[in-house]
Amino acid sequence: MSTASDSVMEYAESAPINAIYREDRTARRQEGKESSFLDTIVGCRGSLRSILNQVEAVAGTNATVLIAGETGTGKEIIARAIHELSPRRNRNLVKVNCAAMPAGLLESELFGHERGAFTGAINSHVGRFALADRGTLFLDEIGDMPLELQPKLLRVVQEREFEAVGSTRTTRVDVRVVAATNQDLKQMVRDREFREDLYYRLNAFPIFLPPLRERKADIPELVEHFVQQFADSMDKIIETIPDETMRALVRHHWPGNIRELQSYIARGVILSNDGIFEPGPLERCEPLEPEIANPTLEDKVRREILVACQRANWKLAGPRGAAARLGLKRTTLFYKMKRLGIARPADHWQD
Repeated sequence: MSTASDSVMEYAESAPINAIYREDRTARRQEGKESSFLDTIVGCRGSLRSILNQVEAVAGTNATVLIAGETGTGKEIIARAIHELSPRRNRNLVKVNCAAMPAGLLESELFGHERGAFTGAINSHVGRFALADRGTLFLDEIGDMPLELQPKLLRVVQEREFEAVGSTRTTRVDVRVVAATNQDLKQMVRDREFREDLYYRLNAFPIFLPPLRERKADIPELVEHFVQQFADSMDKIIETIPDETMRALVRHHWPGNIRELQSYIARGVILSNDGIFEPGPLERCEPLEPEIANPTLEDKVRREILVACQRANWKLAGPRGAAARLGLKRTTLFYKMKRLGIARPADHWQD
């Protein structure tokens, strides 16, 4: 576990954790160590602070950025920050979720189509690349882009030109591409599920967002922010977050990351009365193997798979299975489990 996590657990046992974080945040502002941009990002400690430094460094360039991290870690927020800090900030930030639509529709959505290009195309359509001209295009869930569409994406990233579906006219654009994924694109390249040349083109400047369980020092600040945010939106007054509650939140595993924390805080604000944040019980996480003092990347991957398998009740396939939770193909999950020596318990034999 990281040093920051160790520190927060040490003083969480002996000090009013809410006061510590309020005082620390105030002190940093008074010292002028937070820019106006950092003031908009909640939880700027440890690894996230170094990530924000990377964001500020790359934002002023035209480099393509690939943001990797589990679902719920805030990849879209980082993409927006890159855009807002760039010279393109006054132009469009256009977002596309590559997992949300079938291949044929995705091609039309990205590149546009001409009238009559296919059945149902009664009007021409301007694609997202054209809309993002001189701005930024955020391609979320890039790992779900169909293989047959990837060469066309590679061309527009490299050459800045494309043809709309059903058109022979080449359109040139000046678009900065930021992509995001919760999948292991390197493994997908090895499995020939993602083009190697496209991967290296997108990965010009990689940014990895750690899961919330590796950012425990940020949790108190995030909790205070979300409690205030939801209390304001619900016209409620929350003046106190008990230290015991905060300690429980810091200790929790948060498999759903910041998105799960947000949802839990929203429910908690609804249930709270008399100005005290009194949320319901946290969802119990099944015990895993003991924490490793200095985990390797393999240790972390092993733990991620165990968490996903346990939360899916060791069902590996299907929309609620461990593979879907991890953003992997079932065959890729089987391969990783075999390589890491992870065996399904005998009382969970079903797939």
